[in-house]
Amino acid sequence: MFKGSGRAVLAFMVSVLLGTCALGGESGGAPDMPAGAMQAKARTACMECHESRIILQQRLSKAAWTKEVDKMIKWGAVVDPKDRDALIDYLSTNFSADKAAEAASRVGK
Repeated sequence: MFKGSGRAVLAFMVSVLLGTCALGGESGGAPDMPAGAMQAKARTACMECHESRIILQQRLSKAAWTKEVDKMIKWGAVVDPKDRDALIDYLSTNFSADKAAEAASRVGK
C-alpha cells in the first residue's frame, strides 16, 4: 500500500498526527482558561489538542468531568496521577452543570 521505508511511513503518520493537534491547539484570540491552581496543568493536558473554547463551553457534573478526564487520559492526555483529582476539581468548579454556558463566538468570517 505505502511505498518507501517503514521509517518514512512512520514519520509521515507522526507529522499528520502532530499537525492535527496543532490545528486544534490554542490559537490567537482564543479565550484563556480561568485562573486557579490547576490553570497551567489544564492548559498543558487539555489544550495540547483542544482549543480553550471547547472546554469553556462544557458544563458537566463532577462525575461527568471525572469520566471525561479519564477518557482523555486513556486517549493520551498527559496528566500526572497526582494531579488527576485536582484537575477534575478545577474543571468541575469552573465548568459545572449549574453555571451558564460560555457564549459561543464565530471564529471565521
